Amino acid sequence: MTLSLYQASVPVFVTMLTSLSNVLTKAEEHAKAKKIDESVFMNARLAPDMLPLPRQIQIASDAAKGFTSRVGGVPVPSYEDNENSFAELQARIKKTIDFIQTVKPEQIDGGEDREISLKLGGEERVLKGQGYLLGMALPNLFFHVTTAYGILRHNGVQIGKMDYLGGYPK
Repeated sequence: MTLSLYQASVPVFVTMLTSLSNVLTKAEEHAKAKKIDESVFMNARLAPDMLPLPRQIQIASDAAKGFTSRVGGVPVPSYEDNENSFAELQARIKKTIDFIQTVKPEQIDGGEDREISLKLGGEERVLKGQGYLLGMALPNLFFHVTTAYGILRHNGVQIGKMDYLGGYPK
C-alpha cells in the first residue's frame, strides 16, 4: 500500500495540533494551580532571540493551513496573529483543525508535482507539493510545536513525550 500526500499531511497536522492543544490545556491548569499570570507564558521564549509562545503556535497553525490550502487548491485562510491568551490560542488551533479537515483527500492527493509559489525571505520560490510537505510544512510544524512544548516544559508544566506525540497512531 502506498502512502498518499493527504495521509502524510492532514492527519499528521491534526495529531500534532491536537497534542499542542492538550499541552496548552495542561499549561493553563498549571498556571491556575500555581497562581501564575498567563501573561508569563504568553511572553515566554526559550532564548532571548526566539519567538514567544503565541508566535510558535501561530506559525505551527500557518504551516498546517498553508500547505493544506495551497496543495488542496483553496484560498489560504487569513488569521490576524493577535492571540495572546490560552483561550485565544486554543481557538486558533481549533479553527485550524476545523479548516484543514474541510479539505478532502481527493483535493490533495495527486498534488505531489503541483507547483506551489511562495514568498520566502522576500523572494519568490516555487516548490512542488511533495517537496513543500517534506521539506517545509512538516519540518516547520514540528519545529514550532516542539518549541512551544519546550517553552511550556521549561516553565514548569508537567508534560512528557506522550503529551507531545499524542498517543500512538491506530
